[in-house]
Amino acid sequence: MNLLHFFAALPMLLGLSGAEQRSVTRITVEQTTIWRIPVRPHSPAPLIEWTEGKGPKCLAAADIAGAMLSGQDSVDFVLRDRQRVRAMVDDDCTALDFYDGFYVQPKDDRLCVRRDEIRSRMGASCRIEKFRSLTPSLKH
Repeated sequence: MNLLHFFAALPMLLGLSGAEQRSVTRITVEQTTIWRIPVRPHSPAPLIEWTEGKGPKCLAAADIAGAMLSGQDSVDFVLRDRQRVRAMVDDDCTALDFYDGFYVQPKDDRLCVRRDEIRSRMGASCRIEKFRSLTPSLKH
């Protein structure tokens, strides 16, 4: 990738493009891959309750379709197969920093706990402490 390509992609990197992007975007700059993950607004679903279970150690970045804020210290990844995985972040981080989308930069196209971070568009950075798989159930 030459310098001309980098400057052409700069508005997208900074989130200044005219069209609102709502899909995961993969950008490669000088052999570094960065994934931009859009955050969907939290929609109240009064009939569904999410139960946490043991989660994976890593997620394939290509499987991530989007994300939703789920609490003070967690972000829910929505996967392409419609599963959800909750990413719990450091105690000193607040998930609200990621309301406008965030970036991940996995080292090997996998997002792993205690290794990778999510970075907000405003500059905040939080390490992923653990993943929890989520199972939907009807509220009683």
